[in-house]
Amino acid sequence: MAEFTSVADYESKIKRVLITKEEIAAAIEKAGKEIDKIYDGRPILLVSILKGAFVFMADLCRAVSVPCEIGFMCAKSYYQGTVSSGVVQITMDLEQDISGYHVVIAEDIIDTGRTLHDVVKLLKARKPLSLHVVTLLDKPSRRLVDFKADYSLFTIPDHFVIGYGLDCAEYFRNLPYIAEYAE
Repeated sequence: MAEFTSVADYESKIKRVLITKEEIAAAIEKAGKEIDKIYDGRPILLVSILKGAFVFMADLCRAVSVPCEIGFMCAKSYYQGTVSSGVVQITMDLEQDISGYHVVIAEDIIDTGRTLHDVVKLLKARKPLSLHVVTLLDKPSRRLVDFKADYSLFTIPDHFVIGYGLDCAEYFRNLPYIAEYAE
C-alpha cells in the first residue's frame, strides 16, 4: 500500500495528463451514439469489469438511449503492482442469466488482453444474443493474446496509466482524466 504524506506527494506520482476529461466526455458521447446505432432500440446489458471500469460505465450508460440494464463482474490480474500477474481471476460473476441479452462489456483498459479474452470466452459460453466489447483505452503494444475490442475510445502507448477509474494500488481512481503514472 502506498503511503502519501501530503497532497503534493500524491500529485508527484502524476507524470503528465494524457487524455483530458473533455476528450473523454466527447469520446463517450460518440461511443454511446454508436451503441444506439448498433442496437437500434433493442435493450442491452452493460457489464462493467470492476473495479477500473466503474467510472467509464457510469458515463457510458448515460450516453446511450437504448434500454439498458447494468451488471458487474470483477476480474483481476494486477493485484498490487503495475505489471500484470498473468493470472486472471474472476472474483465476482454476473447474477443474470445472459442468454436473453445483448451484452456490451465496458472495460477500462486492454493491455495484455488476457483478462478480456478470458471474460469473453466465459460469457460467450453462456450464449448471449450478442456480445460486444467497448474499451476506454487500448494498449495494443502490450498484447500477449489475440484479442481486439469491438470499439476502442483511445489507443495509448505503453505507459502505466491512472485516473478515471484506473488505479495504482487502489489510488488515483478519482482523477477526472487519464494520466501517466510517475514510478
